[in-house]
Amino acid sequence: MIRRFIPISAAVLAVTLAACAQGPDGDDLDAGSPPDHEDTTALGDGHGAIPGAQEVAEPQLHLLTIDQDGAARHLDLLDESVDTLGTIDGATELATEGRYGYAIRPDAGAVTVVDSGVWSWNHVDHFHYYRSDPSVLGDVRANGDFDAAAGVHATVSANDFGAGFFFPETGEAVMIAADRLGAGELDEAFRVAAEPHDGLVVPIGNRALVTEPGPDGTAARIQALSSDGELLGHAADCADARGTITTVVGTVIGCSDGALLATTSDGGVEFEFIAYPDAGSAPRADEFRARKDRPTVAGVAGESGIWLLHTRNREWTLIDAGEPIVQAAAVDNAESHVVALTADGSVLVLSAKTGERLAATDPLVPDSSADPQRRAGIALTVDQHRAYLNGPAENKLFEIDFADNARVARVFDTPTEPRLMVETGR
Repeated sequence: MIRRFIPISAAVLAVTLAACAQGPDGDDLDAGSPPDHEDTTALGDGHGAIPGAQEVAEPQLHLLTIDQDGAARHLDLLDESVDTLGTIDGATELATEGRYGYAIRPDAGAVTVVDSGVWSWNHVDHFHYYRSDPSVLGDVRANGDFDAAAGVHATVSANDFGAGFFFPETGEAVMIAADRLGAGELDEAFRVAAEPHDGLVVPIGNRALVTEPGPDGTAARIQALSSDGELLGHAADCADARGTITTVVGTVIGCSDGALLATTSDGGVEFEFIAYPDAGSAPRADEFRARKDRPTVAGVAGESGIWLLHTRNREWTLIDAGEPIVQAAAVDNAESHVVALTADGSVLVLSAKTGERLAATDPLVPDSSADPQRRAGIALTVDQHRAYLNGPAENKLFEIDFADNARVARVFDTPTEPRLMVETGR
């Protein structure tokens, strides 16, 4: 049963169509083909702009890092300058949708939200780019009962519609809409609670998806909620629901035997189940990574496998990396590159079409990979042209040109350990 707390209506602002900049991608972008849920760009004001922000001609790509002492730093990948944004104590994970950093702090029972001040706005077949001052917006906290000594974790599911925060120990699901985040505010669209379980809540359009536990306590069903947390009556089974990502087509949630693809319509939310082929051929994926706003996503499948989910044509492909891997991301460009991080800290470039290994680096983060505490914070992220990787023990950030034989294009030395990293401005 889902219990509803203190709903605050979330506004959805219409996009005003105007003269638009040329899209950035020279690869196959499906230009002119709108996403299945056409309200993808319906949040925000004037192509994603906010008062005080400057529209610029190119993506303002940055790397946001948090070190072992909580110092949050922002590296500008254009001019290589570094800003210190403040101190965020006790962060164990860092998530992003491309603009905001969400630092998960279990000891505080909170998620600290950082506005990087740089973002790209998806206008279906092209993008707009913005820059403003970065800031730490504040905390989203668990309010229910939990063991303060043990802390309370949070699962963050963020996309261009907003951010969802699920606290497993209390069962609380919180959503903040993109327009409130863009205004520098953490006003909650809703806060609802179910039985405590390892779940998630995901914004989708001006609605949300939330997990519901089954008799065994694991997430077993996905419910659709309105913008103020009311049940819409749209639901679908999803055994052991884990992992989510939003593509240009819809929102993906991983299930034990496949994935749910959720899209919005005038009547609410529609679900399609995409089963794994050849049941038992490889373990499920429970985390998805991809270049933002592309239809294909990747997830690790067991020791050396990579599942690719093509959300446009609703099918899975399995490729073998040939050695143990820990992360995989789909670039989904014309060359169908897939980038993977190996267990020894190397970066592989594979072909999604053939599974062929195209290139590999030497081990870049071997010491971090060998240390369980540091290994948990290593992140591999991809954009149109580059992949980025943090090495906490190495005190380095790596930029890899995956299209040029996995060439290490730049190495950024850091004064402290970059324990956590996300890419912003995407």
